[in-house]
Amino acid sequence: MLTQDLLLIVSLSYVVLLFAVAFTADRQGLRRSSWLHSPVVYTLSLSVYCTAWTFYGAVGLAARSGLEFATIYIGPTLVFVGWWLTLRKLVRIGREHRITSIADLVSSRYGKSTTLAIVVTVIAVIATTPYIALQLKSIVTSFEAISGAEHATRTAFWVACGLAAFTILFGTRSISAHERHHGVVAAIALEAITKLVALVAVGAFAIWGVAGGVGAVFDRMPTDMLTPDEAFGARWFTMIVLAGAAIICLPRQFHVTVVENTDERHLITASWMFPLYMFLLSLFVLPIAIAGLAWLPAGSNPDLFVIALPLAFEQEELALLAFIGGFSSATSMVIVASIALSIMVSNHIVAPIALNRLLTTSAASGDVRELLLTARRATIMALLGLGFLYFTLTDGRSNLAAMGLIAFVGVAQFLPALAGGLLWRGATRAGALAGLISGGVLWLYTLYLPALGVFPVSWVIDGPLGVSALRPQALLGLDAQDPLVHATIWSLGVNVFLFISVSLFTEMRPLERLQAGLFVDVFRSPGSEARFVRRDAASEDLFILAQRILGADNARRVFDEIAQGQGVTEGLPAPDDAMIARLERELAGSIGGASAHAMVTRATGGEMVSLTELMDIADETQRLIETSARLADKTAELEQTADELRRANERLRRLDRQKDDFLSQVSHELRTPMTSIRSFAEILQTTEDLSAEEYRRFTGIIHSESLRLTRLLDEILDIGRLEAGQLDIPLSPVPARLAVSSAIDGVAGLAFERGVRIAIAGEVPDLAIMANPDRLQQILVNLLSNGIKYNPSATPEITVSSALQGGMLHIDVADNGGGVTREEAEDIFAKFTRGARAGADAGAGLGLPISRAMAERMGGQLLVVFRADGSSFFRVALTLAAAETAAAE
Repeated sequence: MLTQDLLLIVSLSYVVLLFAVAFTADRQGLRRSSWLHSPVVYTLSLSVYCTAWTFYGAVGLAARSGLEFATIYIGPTLVFVGWWLTLRKLVRIGREHRITSIADLVSSRYGKSTTLAIVVTVIAVIATTPYIALQLKSIVTSFEAISGAEHATRTAFWVACGLAAFTILFGTRSISAHERHHGVVAAIALEAITKLVALVAVGAFAIWGVAGGVGAVFDRMPTDMLTPDEAFGARWFTMIVLAGAAIICLPRQFHVTVVENTDERHLITASWMFPLYMFLLSLFVLPIAIAGLAWLPAGSNPDLFVIALPLAFEQEELALLAFIGGFSSATSMVIVASIALSIMVSNHIVAPIALNRLLTTSAASGDVRELLLTARRATIMALLGLGFLYFTLTDGRSNLAAMGLIAFVGVAQFLPALAGGLLWRGATRAGALAGLISGGVLWLYTLYLPALGVFPVSWVIDGPLGVSALRPQALLGLDAQDPLVHATIWSLGVNVFLFISVSLFTEMRPLERLQAGLFVDVFRSPGSEARFVRRDAASEDLFILAQRILGADNARRVFDEIAQGQGVTEGLPAPDDAMIARLERELAGSIGGASAHAMVTRATGGEMVSLTELMDIADETQRLIETSARLADKTAELEQTADELRRANERLRRLDRQKDDFLSQVSHELRTPMTSIRSFAEILQTTEDLSAEEYRRFTGIIHSESLRLTRLLDEILDIGRLEAGQLDIPLSPVPARLAVSSAIDGVAGLAFERGVRIAIAGEVPDLAIMANPDRLQQILVNLLSNGIKYNPSATPEITVSSALQGGMLHIDVADNGGGVTREEAEDIFAKFTRGARAGADAGAGLGLPISRAMAERMGGQLLVVFRADGSSFFRVALTLAAAETAAAE
């Protein structure tokens, strides 16, 4: 039997375990090789997003609204998978500028504005209050469900006190964000594993212990549970947007993602491991919800199905594990949220007050530091007190999902100023302030205060003083049917509109313009602000300031490092611009950028950011952008040139091989007839008793071989003279029909010998073309001979066709062997080149180059034409004679 005392003992034991882990981690955290600096621990700490809402409320949401629960997981998954570079940019900015919180980042981006930091802090505190109340409610209701106790208020009070003690002990040991909370991060990582194991265990029990299998549990699913028409509506997409915004804008989430990050490369692991963690956590939500609806009594609270289901089947140990999982989910959120908000309150509300005190009292080492630590501890207690108060005022009547969504809409107001500040150089402080204030007010009016029950019922139904246009949940008559969708559209819509429009019509201050450049271009930033901000102060005054905030030991360490960098061996370092900027960054890590800037500026008597220097950073940034663009263009050009060089090199290699083949072929062609001539000439000289028949045969061979040798030499001479433009080719009107028939007659014997059929498609026009009759016949004979000798078809056939086009006559010679390939066509007209179909009786590879050169000298063309099926044929295009052209027209 799970009694109240047993639950208290288990809870206290678990808290002791967390204390032990946190204490051990704090001692090991300074060692760089410690397991605390691993990407796995970092990724597990991100699970602080998965609060009691995710552990209990997701099941309740699935039971009430079906697939709507998935939006809780889809939004963050999309951010970590798709916005990885934006997260990396946030982490880089956090490290470079010693960012302590989301308020610090927003205020630093917009000229280190204290006002902006205060607005963000106030909204964050108000938004987090219902979220803390949600965690208290989850712990109290789960405690009551198991133990049967009915002391909700008292239980919530003591839980809040315990959480406050743990957070103060391990979250306020130092005011420097640079000195990270290793103990808290380790405890959160342990809690991440605990809640995952607990939810998976309950889910497995629901499937195999209760239903008897995956199919069996889904067979019991209500028919209306997964209705797509109802699920994928405006509320569905609104919740995805809110969940995606929350993973960045929730103060606790920003804290673990950016402030507690020890290595930017950990985001690589987190980009896949955190979505995987979310997937595993969501895997059993539907089965638990279905099993709860099917096997638990009607009217059971869906938010408690995770615990009620094991209890209904007397699985007390599993119910206890589920309780610890929910306890882990709630405590991790409260701890980190309290730390993050206490930093924001102390740095942006208390620190400005301390600034006036600092300048009006005598110096005492670490006095401001102690004041801020005290403020943070008081803030933690106040936050948990506000959460307890919200829990008490609402009497825990809201379901967990509804309470969580209220907070989501509130922190989503940070998104326009945050994303715009990272991506848009023109975003201004005035625009961010207008958007945040208007969005925050509308969120309070349309969602937060109505949910809290502050407004009278008549206000919600009829509007204040009966003005229906001011109804909180139907503002200006926009009735979205869903208060969440209505509040999101109004608050975020007005926020974005004012942020953009006010930014477009307002000017930035010099420091604001400087920070915009440093943030937007953080990956290619031209340098720190020390290059552009001019300040002057005595080293002693700055050292006193550092002592009061950092403490004597830390201040001495920082100044010694600066002095060592300047080469100063004794005394304090010189107070140059770089030294003052470094000190400001160190202070920013403790009290935030806005407060650090204000303190250093007061101590140095002011600052100057000249227009010339701002133009320098703008020009230098623009030069970097232009240089980057030019480098990208040059890279593309170099890649294109390299590709062309590769192709040219390959072509040269082919030509070199072709040249070698040509020389070998020419040597062979010359040697063969010369050998025959010499051999038979020697026979004629040395043999006296030759018959008349033998004498005639031998002299005939010598004659034919001499003609063969002459033709080869003529080809070589022709190509040379054609290339040099020295070969005279007189032109005259030549009957096209006669030229084609003469060429066919010239190869008829070879065609008959090879069994090749030559056909004329249609009829060659009875027109005259400007050509040289001998050279034209040489071209056509060469094309026909090639078609005869190199046709691989079993039934070889050549088709000659003609057509008029644009004052020219096209004579096409095609064989049914497919022609040359596209690769061959690139080189087929080069000297010494022979196609792949050339056989043993191939020529020297000069026929086509000579033919093309002669066609061009006659004012025409010789080219390869490709059909749609990839086959090809040769085309001779020659100009019609003047009279024929006029007749054709």
